[in-house]
Amino acid sequence: MKNQLKSYFGTSYPEAGCDEAGRGCLAGPVTAAAVILNPEKGIVGLNDSKKLSEKQRNKLREEIIESALDYAIAFVEPEVIDDINILNASFLAMHLALDMLKTTPAFILVDGNRFKPYKNIPYECIIKGDGKYQSIAAASILAKTARDEFMVKIHQEHPEYLWIQNKGYPTLEHKFAIHKYGHTSYHRKTFSSAIQMKLF
Repeated sequence: MKNQLKSYFGTSYPEAGCDEAGRGCLAGPVTAAAVILNPEKGIVGLNDSKKLSEKQRNKLREEIIESALDYAIAFVEPEVIDDINILNASFLAMHLALDMLKTTPAFILVDGNRFKPYKNIPYECIIKGDGKYQSIAAASILAKTARDEFMVKIHQEHPEYLWIQNKGYPTLEHKFAIHKYGHTSYHRKTFSSAIQMKLF
């Protein structure tokens, strides 16, 4: 089975793909990853993380970590999201991930339609890029699996919110749990307060 996604956007190498996970959640951080793939080590099956099963994502995560030329994962916590808003927090998370790379990219590919320039490095925003370019898909997988792992961990502290299942997204059970138990330090107050007001 061959990769159906494109390897690179242009000819400037190294090219880093960036994506985030958790933008629409009520609880937990927004998580971003930056990945520079190794052109000599292909990874079969890369795709938008939302189109993969949990088992597939976890398997690909290990392959990405093992074979990528460089990668980094960054988290931006709920209190920062509340302070600067989720869009800016998503940009911040991607910038932090890029900061953590040991290799400075010559070009950046970003999933979505908006981005804040990073260190004057040329970039391109690609709508639904995680289903079009391998590096963005790899970043989406790393961001998603890292964030899910974090939500499973903090579920042990607050099992009443069922984060092990909903990963912080606004399921009906999660909304009612907020109404019943209130907010935790992991909740985004600007998100969950609005949801709580709409319940009844």
